[in-house]
Amino acid sequence: MSMSDPIADLLTRLRNAIRGGQATVVIPASGLKAEICRVLKQEGFIKDYALEEEPKPGAIRVTLKYLPDRTPVVQGLRRVSKPSLRVYVGAGDIRPVRSGLGISVVSTSQGVMTGKQARHARIGGEVLCEVW
Repeated sequence: MSMSDPIADLLTRLRNAIRGGQATVVIPASGLKAEICRVLKQEGFIKDYALEEEPKPGAIRVTLKYLPDRTPVVQGLRRVSKPSLRVYVGAGDIRPVRSGLGISVVSTSQGVMTGKQARHARIGGEVLCEVW
């Protein structure tokens, strides 16, 4: 069965697992989803992620990150660019998320990176989602 918006599915699975207090969540694998998970780990929003090749077509096991009082590190996730309405921005138009407390994940010609990294590299792209 094909999915019309796999990135929204990734965000929804993460959101549901966080609300349920789960330690890990398994997500169907794709290259773009793995890159989004890499950015989330790099920025400290998730503890770890691992690509599992078996069974085919593969999966991504994401280990969620919680504070000592079991409060999730990720407070919110929002899909910005959708299949029905793509949102492209130039380097100067990338805005901070939640006054700098969150990140925007941008797909650029140089790969998937945070909005701050894209601004610094002076390249624009498609704003995939925001995480805070």
